[in-house]
Amino acid sequence: MIVVSVNLGEKRILQRKERVETTGIFKIPTDEPVKVTKLGLEGDVIVSKKHHGGPDQAIYVYGGADYAWWAKELGREILPGTFGENLTISDLESARFNVGDMLHMADVTLQVSAPRIPCKTFAARMDDSLWVKKFRYAERPGLYCRVLKEGFIQAGDTVSVEGFTGSTVSILDMFRDHYYKNKSEETLLRYLNAPIAIRDRSNFEEQLQRLSVES
Repeated sequence: MIVVSVNLGEKRILQRKERVETTGIFKIPTDEPVKVTKLGLEGDVIVSKKHHGGPDQAIYVYGGADYAWWAKELGREILPGTFGENLTISDLESARFNVGDMLHMADVTLQVSAPRIPCKTFAARMDDSLWVKKFRYAERPGLYCRVLKEGFIQAGDTVSVEGFTGSTVSILDMFRDHYYKNKSEETLLRYLNAPIAIRDRSNFEEQLQRLSVES
């Protein structure tokens, strides 16, 4: 696999039905080397920091295999960066990954931490009121990653994958389970034993605590 595109967000105004919002979901490809830090790509704009960014979701990756599926599904070409990803990687199919898997490229190492959950801003970006539902059932969520090793990256860099050997969960299971609110204690513990993103960890810990109180 190779890095097809490195994409940097720029601040834009997006009309979402009755409201107007500022967003960094519009990502523009660059041919220049970009510095990768613990908090993401240098120069990338992240507006909604409550839901995006941070050390455990510093980089969003989307794959060429998933884009090819969407192009066929939608009947049109989809350019790199359209889904708001920082890195577009050839042949990558996100549903095949587990939390903890590592992506090595140039002198950078990323670790998969979470699937992307579609939101209304994403739907507005795609100009499709049904997009959240379509994205959910397509089960091609892309990969949020933390940065284990900082460095520089650019289009054309080779990408290798290293599977995680510790306790983990699949990205597809995590994506599916997001939509089921009443998770069992067993399920919650399985996620908490994996190197998941801090936002998810806090949420699962709260759910586990509620289960303990109810029992």
